[in-house]
Amino acid sequence: MAEETIFSKIIRKEIPAEILYQDELVTAFRDLFPKAPTHILIVPNVLIPTVNEVEAEHEQALGRLFTVARKLAEQAGISEDGYRLIVNCNRHGGQEVFHIHMHLLGGRSLGPMLAR
Repeated sequence: MAEETIFSKIIRKEIPAEILYQDELVTAFRDLFPKAPTHILIVPNVLIPTVNEVEAEHEQALGRLFTVARKLAEQAGISEDGYRLIVNCNRHGGQEVFHIHMHLLGGRSLGPMLAR
């Protein structure tokens, strides 16, 4: 059984967050430490620690991450200029909270994907 995370508490509204979208599958909220003018986290409501634990039963929720990202990018006015979607996996991938999540970043040019 995976350990509960801060995201689980945000999903249940036990701790404050600026929730921008929530349905039965996913929750989206602003990152507390934004790396771009728009920085939103989109998480499945079910706890999946990393991409390595994704199963076929998670496909609907994980697909919803993308449709919600599109909707939120449009609402933020960044869909035309572009934005970046990031999912990190484990420590070397940069994952800090072990509840799979997608970062939606935009509002300025984000430059190259990785530093050389």
